[in-house]
Amino acid sequence: MRMNRAMVLEEAMDTPDGAGGRVRRWRALGTLWADVLAGAVRDVDGVAVGMLKITVRAAPFGAPSRPMAGQRFREGSRVFRITGVAEGERTLTCTAEEMP
Repeated sequence: MRMNRAMVLEEAMDTPDGAGGRVRRWRALGTLWADVLAGAVRDVDGVAVGMLKITVRAAPFGAPSRPMAGQRFREGSRVFRITGVAEGERTLTCTAEEMP
């Protein structure tokens, strides 16, 4: 396994927009080195969405460096929404989809 890609882990923050609604902003939690494997591509409303497995080093529960479903990874202009996390012996494997 080659963890040779720097991925920024981000979490959503909803803030008031001043008009009674909320605005979603993303806050960086840190950069994790990852191994990225491409998976299947599926069609979502006519848009091809790539599924991936992103593996990072394990982190304890509650640590800001531990990815969770609902967060996302960013690599430059590419964004990967985390849909699930599986725990290995020394790694965490995130199932993610690339956002168009």
